[in-house]
Amino acid sequence: MNEPAKDPHRDVILDSISEGVFTIDDDWNVTSFNRAAERISGVSREEAIGRQCCDVFRSSICENLCALRETLRTGRPIADKAIYIVNADGERVPISISTGILRDTEGNAIGGVETFRDLTTVEELRKELSEKYTFADIIGRGSTMRKVFDILPQVAESDSTALIEGASGTGKELVARAIHNLSSRKEERFVALNCGALPDTLLESELFGYKRGAFTDARQDKPGRFAMAEGGTILLDEIGDISPAMQIRLLRVLQERVYEPLGSVEPVEADVRVIAATNKDLGKLVRKGEFREDLFYRVNVIRIELPPLKDRREDIPLLVDHFVAKFNNLQNKDVTGVTEEVMAVLMEYDYPGNVRELENLIERAFVLCKSGFIEAIHLPSFLQDEVPHPRTKGKGAATLKDLEAIHIADALRRHQGNRTKAAQELGIDPSTLFRKMKSLDLDLPKGDGRTKKVSS
Repeated sequence: MNEPAKDPHRDVILDSISEGVFTIDDDWNVTSFNRAAERISGVSREEAIGRQCCDVFRSSICENLCALRETLRTGRPIADKAIYIVNADGERVPISISTGILRDTEGNAIGGVETFRDLTTVEELRKELSEKYTFADIIGRGSTMRKVFDILPQVAESDSTALIEGASGTGKELVARAIHNLSSRKEERFVALNCGALPDTLLESELFGYKRGAFTDARQDKPGRFAMAEGGTILLDEIGDISPAMQIRLLRVLQERVYEPLGSVEPVEADVRVIAATNKDLGKLVRKGEFREDLFYRVNVIRIELPPLKDRREDIPLLVDHFVAKFNNLQNKDVTGVTEEVMAVLMEYDYPGNVRELENLIERAFVLCKSGFIEAIHLPSFLQDEVPHPRTKGKGAATLKDLEAIHIADALRRHQGNRTKAAQELGIDPSTLFRKMKSLDLDLPKGDGRTKKVSS
């Protein structure tokens, strides 16, 4: 290879750049290495020059997915690809890389160039933001979830029965565990049982246990869930699905704090904190005669309502970051996050399966995405092709302006058109909210008394 003559000003120019820059020849040996590259990698220029670039960086893509190799193979540069490198101290450093081809005066490829910037500060800010809006492993930044956060310590201090209402996938068990972990009972067991998944005979033995000889196959005593949770907390999930007969048995436990295992005539005291959860409206079931009123009042001492994910869209970016971090850890991958296009789609979807469905979508994307950003091709086809974008006006994926419009419209809807309350939730002045509504061409909510567009 005929290497071009060295420009005496090259190192000065490269060292003035805040991003790391290095070049390689056609044998993959490093030929230049600026000061920012030294700082980010922890490798000196003298150590780096002449070595293979994969030995210098030991990045997450060196083995099979080298971006520079891909650029030299296809002739197409790569911009802002997120990866990790391992610095001289053995620490993993998140960076964003861009690549290009070096050519001689005749246009022949003689090597490559890669620039990279340190994303450590970005990662730390993201983690700080996540922690700021996380309470007892529950993630949320909207007013509804903040209200839940505010009352959880007080609920945990009490021993009263609590009722958690919310659609499937909204995190009812997570909230119940948080109450247990914040309580004085946290050193004892937390036991959960889905009451709707079992017929009466099995549910009774699961809850209260049985004595040897209680029925044909009862060859030895078996403790029930109440016995297992002694001194701790029991979660009775989907309590709205239990039969009237089981409702009577549960009512006695809650009233008298005793129960009788099957085949026993001796009552057993229950020192257990009871938390009930349901995806149904128990009040409506009471009015229809399908749920006992006296049991309803026993479980409805403290009520916590969890909103569906479509009513707390502002939490979606936080949840996405949380699940990306979770699956990176579980699957030992280096996925950085999702593209703006993907985030736009995720922000507009209504999630009939709520938070659990969002988690499943991210887990599925991890199967297809090995590193870098989750892109639209990693989403299920129904999200790629069928999700409507009513605010994108035919421009393709939603822009940040579109996302802001979604966020503001949802806040106004949650507060029945009250702009003052919506502005408080959004953390802005009502006049600022009005200007944003006007610039985004948003309809005034019907609750505001007007239906025309906001105009000057």
